[in-house]
Amino acid sequence: MTEAFDAVEVIRRKRDGERLAPEQIDWVIDAYTRGVVAEEQMSALAMAVFLNGMERGEIARWTRAMIASGERLDFSPILGPGGKVATADKHSTGGVGDKITLPLAPLVAVYGVAVPQLSGRGLGHTGGTLDKLESIPGWRAELSHAEVLEMLGGIGAVICAAGAGLAPADKKLYALRDVTATVESIPLIASSIMSKKIAEGTDSLVLDVKVGSGAFMKDEERARELARVMVELGEEAGVRTSALLTEMSVPLGASVGNAIEVEESVEVLAGGGPGDVVELTVALAREMLAASGIGEDPAEALADGRAMDVYRRMIRAQGGNPDAALPTARESHQVLAPSDGVLSRLDALAVGTASWRLGAGRARKEDAVQAGAGVRLHAKPGDRVARGQPLMTLLTDTPERFPRAVEALEEGFTVTEGDSADVERRLILDRLSAE
Repeated sequence: MTEAFDAVEVIRRKRDGERLAPEQIDWVIDAYTRGVVAEEQMSALAMAVFLNGMERGEIARWTRAMIASGERLDFSPILGPGGKVATADKHSTGGVGDKITLPLAPLVAVYGVAVPQLSGRGLGHTGGTLDKLESIPGWRAELSHAEVLEMLGGIGAVICAAGAGLAPADKKLYALRDVTATVESIPLIASSIMSKKIAEGTDSLVLDVKVGSGAFMKDEERARELARVMVELGEEAGVRTSALLTEMSVPLGASVGNAIEVEESVEVLAGGGPGDVVELTVALAREMLAASGIGEDPAEALADGRAMDVYRRMIRAQGGNPDAALPTARESHQVLAPSDGVLSRLDALAVGTASWRLGAGRARKEDAVQAGAGVRLHAKPGDRVARGQPLMTLLTDTPERFPRAVEALEEGFTVTEGDSADVERRLILDRLSAE
């Protein structure tokens, strides 16, 4: 087969800051998926994109090319009493203690919206939804499309792994970006997320774009730009898309890990749980319901147990036992307050890194995770603390991990003298939509 273009020619064009032609983009994504464009060539192109960026038209074409590399899912067979059921999805750009998907999917399903939540695993300091749920005895992430449709029709929500046929070009490129320091590129992040979400085929999508130390986007303006690009990509593809810009300088909730985050999610579903987790869950649920034409207040379904009922059915349908005891770590170590005062700072990246080093996360995709490992937080910014009071409990099965985890936390928090500190946390920073 004679190739339409030459990889070196495409790389040189982007290296020199020029716009790639639509046909060049189509070819390079297809050729990379087929193995014609070598890994080192795509590495060079990814770095050229990282350094020189892409225009909006290039990003849109790159996204469409990645969608075209695989299959597109079809949820139209899901029928309810009134005919076709609306489908809605949420995607978070990743944070520390971000267990929102677990209570959110069943909460939205209470109102008759089908939620096909295709999720991923954690890498580095950011946790993965599938890793958390796999701490539930018997629960399985891998489902066929027929099983997904059956769960959506019967229960209304499913959280599972994306199939290998969904945007395979992105799967290859994502792994490459991770080892070539090209992750933090808005064109590459936006096209990666949106190629999978558009191929997934939901009617609407709500994006939770994190900003702060524990997020990939540390700067609010860059996070807003990423959100704006993704909203435009979704709308252009016929998916109703909106985005919330949310703060990720402090961990969400009081637990960072796998089993302990499931435990906290169940507390939220039972009508309790940390206020920030509840606030963000309800805010995202409102967005998803509004996109489906439903104006009800989802907070009511958390308070009265309806969301918990859907969650338990969802877990059982995937082989899990919602009543089983969750794994617990064999060893623990407490981090104590060094002085009396107010906890004025708790850095999400430091806590996420500590949890990762304890075994809750992975450095490479093939690494195993410890279900019981992680960090329990006993204080959040604004809380008064006394010298010697536990601020955090570190959990792991392998105590030799404690020193490196403690090291990650050494500069990760600040206790300020006095009875009060100026600590204000605004969780939801902005909302973006095409309207």
